[in-house]
Amino acid sequence: MALTQKLEFRQSQSLVMTPQLMQAIKLLQLSNLDLSAFVEEELERNPLLERASEDPDPPVAGGSAVRDTEYSEGDDAAAFANHGASEGTDGQDLEPAPDEWMNRDLGSRAEIEQTFDSGLENVFPEEPAEAAARTAQDAAPVTFTEWGGGASSDDSYNLEAFVAAEITLGEHLAEQLAVAVTVPAQRMIGRYLIDLVDEAGYLPADLSEVGDKLGASESELAAVIAVLQTFDPPGICARSLSECLAIQLREKDRYDPAMQALVEHLELLARRDLAALRRICGVDDDDLAEMVGEIRHLDPKPGLRFGTTRTQTVVPDVYVRPGPDGGWLVELNSDTLPRVLVNQTYYAELSKTIHKDGDKTYFTDCLQNATWLVRALDQRARTILKVATEIVRQQDGFFAHGIAHLRPLNLKTVADAIQMHESTVSRVTANKYMATNRGVFELKYFFTASIAAADGGSAHSAESVRHHIKQLIDAEAPSAVLSDDTIVERLREAGIDIARRTVAKYREALRISSSVQRRREKQNLLGGAQTASAPSPNRSRNAAPA
Repeated sequence: MALTQKLEFRQSQSLVMTPQLMQAIKLLQLSNLDLSAFVEEELERNPLLERASEDPDPPVAGGSAVRDTEYSEGDDAAAFANHGASEGTDGQDLEPAPDEWMNRDLGSRAEIEQTFDSGLENVFPEEPAEAAARTAQDAAPVTFTEWGGGASSDDSYNLEAFVAAEITLGEHLAEQLAVAVTVPAQRMIGRYLIDLVDEAGYLPADLSEVGDKLGASESELAAVIAVLQTFDPPGICARSLSECLAIQLREKDRYDPAMQALVEHLELLARRDLAALRRICGVDDDDLAEMVGEIRHLDPKPGLRFGTTRTQTVVPDVYVRPGPDGGWLVELNSDTLPRVLVNQTYYAELSKTIHKDGDKTYFTDCLQNATWLVRALDQRARTILKVATEIVRQQDGFFAHGIAHLRPLNLKTVADAIQMHESTVSRVTANKYMATNRGVFELKYFFTASIAAADGGSAHSAESVRHHIKQLIDAEAPSAVLSDDTIVERLREAGIDIARRTVAKYREALRISSSVQRRREKQNLLGGAQTASAPSPNRSRNAAPA
């Protein structure tokens, strides 16, 4: 086999991932919050990028508005003089400016009345409301805010400055600790333990390391914990759920031996093993139902009452509302779209003064990056609107009639309809939300799997099947709880062909318990309601548990 050298020319096409293309792909899958943070970083990094003004300047008379142009007072005066000279009036017939009206001397009252040939009260009558407003305006300031010590009425006025700050759980406990504990060593231990309390109001179960760090014995820690557990809200500073419930029951004077046995065996209550609980607590069915009802009225997480994090509502990227012709109008939420512009004037001025090659290269790159970012943001908005419009067209039945009419839909169907790649549609629908007449939904919510129909008709979406299962379970009677097999039969009667394991999977995804647990819960609720409605003799639960 001979080895030879030769030259070959080949022509081929390949996709090159440029930095600009990678940036455009990255922008597609960003949420509105991440996009705003990204744009803020670009504004700080790129001197040629600027934030678009919310209130654009009014257009110049005789022409369109010109951006990136600054006018000084001298320029305005020169423009005013040139305008007057071009009209041939020398500025004499022009209407006086507002400042000239304010500064013009109108003379005394007699001269004004002689000019109008009438009294001032006849020419300028004051309405009662105007007179009252003028009197209030001329009155001396009364409050501190009127003197200028409060919030001003300019753009820096902040309504949130008047909102009272929420007290946190640690602050609430620290205030009680300062009153309840006077010994400095115990107060230090209590302050350290308060810092360990989580947002639900619980202390760690293992506090052995705390004693070593603070040099305190177990008895001293136990004494301080006992004081902390008497603080408001009841059940605070517990180390377990049983201890938390026990503290609240002691506060209500309901912690008798039978209730103590119930609290110590909460795992049996979670499994709905009522027979074992009756045997352990030594009570009958009515007493046990009453005890379980008391447990349900307790707060398992008392710390969440204080300093809770405010829930941030989802800001939709797209709005969908009914149109006048019976269709649907799809529009972007302009509040989530960053507005940036390229300062071409600044770049033109810099290009005249900069002579170093490195500086010219830097600003040229900044101009290219800024231009590409503006185009990428515009393309992102157009793509989101195009995908959202196609989703609305595909899921018209959902918007008109509800979740039961949600159709099976995948990414390929939308991608083929708008002539884009599936990966592009996947990136667009990630972390994007749509506000509709039925609520706010993520764009991925409208893409559901297909479930075949039992009669060979059109397929059903997985989301509509889950909704159908939930409706069947909500409508079941306590005496006729539906099993998974029965639900499968009901769905097949409705024309949905589905397996039993799929029903179980959907039921667990909806956080619905099994038929056995639901039967126990509904029978207990029914028995408790009957006990509450019927008068019953006083029963004592002070006997020791068996």
